[in-house]
Amino acid sequence: MSDRKGLGPVGEEIAAACLTGKGYSIRHRNWRSGRTEIDIIAENSNFIVFAEVKTRSAGYQVHPSEAVNVPKQRTIIFAASNYIDTYGITKEARFDIITVIIGETGYETDHMEGAFYPTM
Repeated sequence: MSDRKGLGPVGEEIAAACLTGKGYSIRHRNWRSGRTEIDIIAENSNFIVFAEVKTRSAGYQVHPSEAVNVPKQRTIIFAASNYIDTYGITKEARFDIITVIIGETGYETDHMEGAFYPTM
């Protein structure tokens, strides 16, 4: 599957299933704050989770999580702050990265909890 536009939605479906399988409730998918989009917003009893999903086909050159660089993290954190204010969230926020690598015979996921943190 080399179609980039086709990989993203497939990866997000897999990531959402991964989260629900771990007992999370999905609050929103592809939530927008201005020009920034948060792929998945989920929650469990302890956290509101802002998850960035990165999907690649097998044979990638750089691990998908490396695409979530500091500038990308800052935009996600800013959008998450808007989300928290908009919905009056009182739970602790956590920022996760979920990578999905799709091969010819299946896929592999990696859920990195607390992958990055807001800094002042």
